[in-house]
Amino acid sequence: MNREQNLALLNEYVSNSGLQRHMFAVEAAVAAYAEKHGEDIQKWSTVGLLHDFDYERWPDPPDHPLQGSQILRERGYPEDVIYAILSHADYLADRYPRVSLLDKTLYACDELCGFIVACALMRPGRLSGMTASSVRKKMKQASFAAAVSRADIINGAEDLGVDLNEHITFVISALQPIAAELDLLSQED
Repeated sequence: MNREQNLALLNEYVSNSGLQRHMFAVEAAVAAYAEKHGEDIQKWSTVGLLHDFDYERWPDPPDHPLQGSQILRERGYPEDVIYAILSHADYLADRYPRVSLLDKTLYACDELCGFIVACALMRPGRLSGMTASSVRKKMKQASFAAAVSRADIINGAEDLGVDLNEHITFVISALQPIAAELDLLSQED
């Protein structure tokens, strides 16, 4: 379960560069929380990176993430990694409720990362100088990044037990070191 193996799996199943960038963003955010909580950074990174690896081939519920979970089992990934990935799908919550800190962190970071990236793409400074208040303001615009569930963002932070503004700020900070990988370098530089 090292990053090289994870990237090989990602590259085998995901060709869409936007989806890959999303997975890198979630990996960075989840890994930052692992570090904050003294958890296994490699394991948490794996969950963040691979949570949507099956989405391109099987985008419809419940195929995603059930198809991916079968592939991960066949390749010897640990059950807690697989469970966390399964638990990020609300439509599987009755079978895979979010119970661990890892489960809750993935859920809290998934939609938020997508939304932060969308916000960054609208700013000349991209992630640089982005604030929680500017993200919250965009959340009020229903037409902006309409596919991103605001309820999931709010519920994710609540379930994780963190203030939403602090959570947004934390995730922005987690993404800044990989801005180049996310194609989010400031246009002002």
